[in-house]
Amino acid sequence: MSTAANSSTGTTSWEQLRQESLAAMTEPERAEYDGAAIEAEARLQLAELVYNARAAAGISQTELARRAGTRQSVISAIENGAQAPGGVMLARIAHALGGTLGIHVAA
Repeated sequence: MSTAANSSTGTTSWEQLRQESLAAMTEPERAEYDGAAIEAEARLQLAELVYNARAAAGISQTELARRAGTRQSVISAIENGAQAPGGVMLARIAHALGGTLGIHVAA
């Protein structure tokens, strides 16, 4: 990796490092990287969705967990992006919040 530094500051930008790393990857490495990036983005979007819905309902993680039939630690893990909930868990959370689960795929 060449990692040319900015001549005025002696630093390298994050984007430059990222681009160089991506360029050095083999096709299987890039496919794995892209898959992990998609998964991370999905976890973050689901975390925000669950948090915002719970906050709008004005209930605690503990209360949501009780209503959804799970543990508070599971709700916490979902809301902080550490755990990606499956479809069944999302449906249980939606029902616990008085809603239904709908999935929209945007192209």
